[in-house]
Amino acid sequence: MAEIKFQDNRVQCKNELGDAMIAFLHEIGGEFVSQTARNSRVRTGQTKGSWDYTVDETAFQVTIGSPLENAIWEEFGTGEYALNGNGRKGGWYYVDEMGNGHFTHGKTPNRALWNAFQTLKPSIQAAMEEKLKGIN
Repeated sequence: MAEIKFQDNRVQCKNELGDAMIAFLHEIGGEFVSQTARNSRVRTGQTKGSWDYTVDETAFQVTIGSPLENAIWEEFGTGEYALNGNGRKGGWYYVDEMGNGHFTHGKTPNRALWNAFQTLKPSIQAAMEEKLKGIN
């Protein structure tokens, strides 16, 4: 009778799947940052250039965002134009960095990050499939 030998490749498979997932997260993170920057309104370019991503390789998570407060205002709007209608009503007066006074009712949301997600959603699955196909 022929002898049958089994080889345990679980560790190798797990490592290759993990490497593929991490590569996918970096690829998608970079794509999201690029698309979000393209979607951003530009006055000074500060917010547009502030988008970045980080990958938590142990949790297999990518986080995309900006450290600037203005990114929140751009995404969700302010005042009477706030996305969920829960902003300040009636307007307000403020002084800009040049010392000029302005009256405003708020800022309309631009949704740069949300729109990036909507644009990239169809390609996310295809990118993941492509990474997994490359595993031996």
